[in-house]
Amino acid sequence: MIDAGITSPTTEARNPGSAHLDELSPLALLTLMNNEDRGVADAVADALPAIAEVVTLATERLSQGGRLIYAGAGTSGRLGVLDAAECPPTFGTPPGQVVGVLAGGHQAMFEAVEGAEDSAELGASDMRALAVGPHDVVVGIAASGRTPYVIGALDHARSVGAATAALSCNANAVISKHAQVAIEVDNGPEVLTGSTRLKAGTSQKMVLNMISTATMVGLGKVFGNLMVDVAPTNEKLRDRAQRIVMAATDCTRETARDALAAADNHAKTAIVMILCGIDAAQATQRLTDHRGFVRGAVGRP
Repeated sequence: MIDAGITSPTTEARNPGSAHLDELSPLALLTLMNNEDRGVADAVADALPAIAEVVTLATERLSQGGRLIYAGAGTSGRLGVLDAAECPPTFGTPPGQVVGVLAGGHQAMFEAVEGAEDSAELGASDMRALAVGPHDVVVGIAASGRTPYVIGALDHARSVGAATAALSCNANAVISKHAQVAIEVDNGPEVLTGSTRLKAGTSQKMVLNMISTATMVGLGKVFGNLMVDVAPTNEKLRDRAQRIVMAATDCTRETARDALAAADNHAKTAIVMILCGIDAAQATQRLTDHRGFVRGAVGRP
């Protein structure tokens, strides 16, 4: 039993609506979970101003050659690793530009590493190993908002001049005091008490989606709503690259295929080639002159 004198975070509180979870039919249980999940987007909406601050910081720092670094433990850390891993194929980012750091290392992605999240020094050590510096942004992720590993990572990042943000699922979270920007998403108690892979995990995934996607838009990796820096590393993505070029230029598949071949399969370059009637070298130069923004390279407002 929890001591009455200790205030538990919301993520550890019991949800009165699910007090008889073990007595419900599968459909009733799933309906309850679905109803609880409906509030997650609203909780994230309340945090949008803080999320926007983080996007602004990340866009500024990455445009100067910095990195977006997620640091967390357990489910929170795994979600950071997942978001980072999706950036190279989606946005054509170098593998080291968006980084997910998990307490306990790669092994912890698949099984618990006991005690790793309880070490603030380990969090600081992992940041030192990455040579975190003034051009970087470190986002510490902890559903509880009090994980020592995350606190150590954030404190080290601040000490070397990196921009810092804290993402938690409790109001007045401890990690909020260790970062420039605090994102606090209060989803209320979980259906399964303390299981933060549920609503907390869902909300963290939504926030990380927002941070990475909006940052990449700010770096010119999107034209309209098309992922024009997609890395076509397999047949599905090669087909997608062709469809992206077709959608952006209203050209035929054959024209898109030929332009992509000439552009070393880079959709962004192929789009500029077609819209401006120029070759790949000229298109590349235009993109360089306009910091990678297709809209600027093709002369559109």
